[in-house]
Amino acid sequence: MAWLALPTVFWVLLAFFVASALAGLGLATSYPHRLLGLCNTVTLLRAALVAFLFGTLFVADTVSGWVIFCIGTSAFAMDGLDGWLARRSGLKSDFGARFDMETDAALGAVLALWLMLSGTTQAEVLILGFARYAFVVAGWAIPRLQGGLRPSFRRKTICVVQIAALLILICPLAPHFLIAPISISASIALSYSFGVDIRWLLSRNS
Repeated sequence: MAWLALPTVFWVLLAFFVASALAGLGLATSYPHRLLGLCNTVTLLRAALVAFLFGTLFVADTVSGWVIFCIGTSAFAMDGLDGWLARRSGLKSDFGARFDMETDAALGAVLALWLMLSGTTQAEVLILGFARYAFVVAGWAIPRLQGGLRPSFRRKTICVVQIAALLILICPLAPHFLIAPISISASIALSYSFGVDIRWLLSRNS
């Protein structure tokens, strides 16, 4: 299987290059501070871990679930650290919050894809990874959905539930009989959260 390493490394580097380029664009156009700060460095490290996970999608049937679980858990565990560092250092910014959010979204998407491609779950798990991207696409068709949302503890909590559920499903120790209940419960919670936001945006901009 050594021949699989080269294409995997290519996709890892490509994913990290795209993430870095988009982050660089955001820094150049909307970052108000002179220092990058440890907060954004942590988020960039999380993006690098997500890029690594993206590369494993192309050899999903040969990668141990423990590898995906450990790397995914590491990326997930650092979520919140970047925000704490930003507040502590006085480097809070809309860019940093958006960078963190998009990294979370990418992590969820990659984990969901790995679950499907590895045969651990069926395609319905993709709702846990691509609900945000479906929401963005819906905003292109319905401009009222592009409005800003107020900070929400409910939204943050369900984001944690979403990623945690994906990691539990990936964990090789997870009992098989729990896969469907966990996936369904997390999907319902995520759909409810998006439904609340969509209703608020439509009513606000009607």
